[in-house]
This record gives sequence, structure tokens and C-alpha cells, in this order.
Amino acid sequence: MSTLNDQHIKVLNGLIEVTLDSAHGYRDAAKDTTNPRFKSLFEMRSMERNQVTAELKAEVRGLGGEPENDGTTLASIHRVFLNLKNAVIGSDEGVVDEVEAGEDHIKAKFEAALQHENLSAPVKLVVAELYTVIKAGHDQMRDLKHDLHIHQV
Repeated sequence: MSTLNDQHIKVLNGLIEVTLDSAHGYRDAAKDTTNPRFKSLFEMRSMERNQVTAELKAEVRGLGGEPENDGTTLASIHRVFLNLKNAVIGSDEGVVDEVEAGEDHIKAKFEAALQHENLSAPVKLVVAELYTVIKAGHDQMRDLKHDLHIHQV
């Protein structure tokens, strides 16, 4: 395996980790919300993120690498904190706020990958296509958060 492939695999595996984190976060958010609309939306986003993960893993395998299978340790710790926080506070607004914060994180990771100067055009194209899915999810959660805060006043 070439050094360039190693760099591509490292970038893609980083995206796999953060996308797995996102899928798990959405799954947990679906469990934590009391709003059926949010539950359905979060479950759909979790499935969507699992599909993005599958596409990233296929790309890593195509480059001769071994794809990541776990999210980050930091995300696991964050979810434990959120579960504790939601047990105490227990509001859908709080769940949406945390989901939107997670969306900011994953969007930034994909944007950083797209700016990676050594990413080949074919790999960058895959990341760019998947970024459109990530960005759409981000924008939807951002809008949902803003709508909730406007209507809570």
C-alpha cells in the first residue's frame, strides 16, 4: 500500500468514526425525545448516517485498507453525559440542541477532509458527495433548533 493510500485511508477512517458517532447520537436522541415527529426524524437520520458509513467503509476497502468499526471514545463519553443530563432536564429542546451541536462537529470534519491537500480527486469526489448528505442533515437540525427556540419564547 502506498503512502498516499495510507493518507486517504486515515482521512476516510476519521470520517467513518465521526459518522458512526453521528448515527449512534441520532439513535440515542430518538430514544430520548418524547416528540414522535423528532423520534421518526432522528431514526431516519441514524439510518442515513449508517449508509454514509457503509459507503466510506467501501471506499477504504477499495483502497486496500481496514475500515474503522467504532466511533470515538470522546463521543461515547459525551453520550453518557447527555443521557445523565437528559435524565435530569428531560426536554426535547435539549435533545435537539445536542443533536445540532453534533451536526456542527460532523460538518466541520467533512469540510476539513475536503480541504485536505493530499486527497486524490476520486476520493475527494466521494467525500464531496457524502458531504451533501451531511450538510443537508446539519441544515435541517440547525433550522429545527432555531424554530424550537423561536417558538419557546
